[in-house]
Amino acid sequence: MKPTLRDYYRHPAFREGFKDMLGVTPGIAAWGLMTGVAMVKSGLSTVEALLMALIVFAGSAQLAAIPLILAAAPLWIVLATAMCVNLRFVVFSAHMRAYVMHLPLWQRQAIGYLTGDLTYVLFVKRFHTPGTNDAERLAQMAYLLGNGGINWLTWTTCSVLGVVMANFIPTQWGLGFAGILALVGMACSLASTHLRWVSAGVAGAVAVAAFALPLKLNILIAIAAAVAVCLWLERAGLPPAPSKGQP
Repeated sequence: MKPTLRDYYRHPAFREGFKDMLGVTPGIAAWGLMTGVAMVKSGLSTVEALLMALIVFAGSAQLAAIPLILAAAPLWIVLATAMCVNLRFVVFSAHMRAYVMHLPLWQRQAIGYLTGDLTYVLFVKRFHTPGTNDAERLAQMAYLLGNGGINWLTWTTCSVLGVVMANFIPTQWGLGFAGILALVGMACSLASTHLRWVSAGVAGAVAVAAFALPLKLNILIAIAAAVAVCLWLERAGLPPAPSKGQP
């Protein structure tokens, strides 16, 4: 018998996922609030901004696409920019595939929609390998829905609040920086081996060096460079030793 939605939210792992995400929701809330304000300040109407806040769940892509939409850029430019900004989710999806392939298509699509950066980070930090039986898979999906649900709710609620309060919240407050700090903190917690530190360092350096490239291509090049360097280290027989505290 396939699990129902009730089975997921009644599972203890659902509450654990919810609690784990609560620790970073202040950063998500600030980022969502700033994005809502930015949509209105950029020139979108209140109705357009509200629709985007309620339907689109992609903060970085929203902030990248809004100026292009307002500048009447060709549709392919807007789509290409959003795609380049969100290319990291291709990597996330490839990794998550083994965890979710037992689910029906519509459930995989729903999970894909709910999965954000911090959702993915918390999930893979908690579950290193896909479940091998129904009980383990149920726990993993319950956890994912728990942290993904509160992530989506926080982001959407604060984005809508930012749209409504846009005339009272100045963009100079720099609320988005709180969201960036949350991402940096979670990324550092995942860098548990020397090889991961190398990949983070290479990706960061290349992203900064190629920042002037159009369409956020510096992100794609940074990912490719980090993967290439780490693959070269492994094939050269020089895998860095684990950091302290790792087996």
